[in-house]
Amino acid sequence: MRAVIDALDEPIIVVEGWLVRLANPRALELLGEGIEGRDVRLAIRHPQALERILARSSGEIDVTGIGDPGRSWRLIVEDLGAQTLLVRLVERTNLVAAEKMRVDFVANASHELRTPLATIIGYAETLSDSGDLPDDVRVGFSRTIGDEARRMLQIIEDLMSLSRIEADRFVAPSELVSIADVIAASAGNTGLLAGSRDCRVETDVDADLPAVRGDFRQLVQVFDNLLSNATRYGCPDTSCAIRLSARTQGGFVRIDVADRGPGIAKEHLPRLTERFYRVDAARSRDSGGTGLGLAIVKHIVERHRGTLEISSEPGAGTTVTILLPSAA
Repeated sequence: MRAVIDALDEPIIVVEGWLVRLANPRALELLGEGIEGRDVRLAIRHPQALERILARSSGEIDVTGIGDPGRSWRLIVEDLGAQTLLVRLVERTNLVAAEKMRVDFVANASHELRTPLATIIGYAETLSDSGDLPDDVRVGFSRTIGDEARRMLQIIEDLMSLSRIEADRFVAPSELVSIADVIAASAGNTGLLAGSRDCRVETDVDADLPAVRGDFRQLVQVFDNLLSNATRYGCPDTSCAIRLSARTQGGFVRIDVADRGPGIAKEHLPRLTERFYRVDAARSRDSGGTGLGLAIVKHIVERHRGTLEISSEPGAGTTVTILLPSAA
């Protein structure tokens, strides 16, 4: 019996009567080295888990908090007869987290689409029911309807883009791509937005950068999003500039997008790549952001087998660093 349970990669204990007779290494690591020979009620200090075990019959239950408060488990009890139970713990922490992310995503997407849709419906009803509105008011309402419709369209397009990227995430790109060309394209794409905000985009690209294996369109999308964010949030006045630099670092091409804006508090940094997460929701919506840009960046970088790092300090600006494996 010990040889069998020791070979399994999940916490398992064998309970005879009220005592823990056997525990495999994973169970000892989770519950403590001294649990063998002890009363099961002292080995597993979890009311719901104990209730299932002490029922002394086969069954299973989902529990949270064994080992660490945030860990989720499926506890499976199998009655082996002769007052002996086999107790297995199958970790479900990642599955629970994924399900929570799915539920949160649906809720957030619904909220993001509901807000502009409510505005469109309200203004459209006003235009329909009020035949004597002044021309300037009617034009203003029509402009708002158009703006909100375009915002909804941008959210939907970003969601579709995320879906396509995730569908291809296990397929590594094979095209040889020049990062210098990607940066030139992205800087050109951002020119109109940067010009409207009196913001300068400065590029500094090493002349001998190696190519990377990638998807040119997706890489342009990465830096379009990063430059767009930096322009919207990192250019508070006309003296500011966004610096986009690229150089070789070991076997990688390192690209930095740096601004001198107000920066981001440390507690927000780990969540910036979550879908629809915003440091300042009202400001983000006013500036035209969908809350999906950094999620798209993260998934594209992961598809390219690269890494993404965001560093920031309030009052000192934000730097986004991307490392992509070179093809050289």
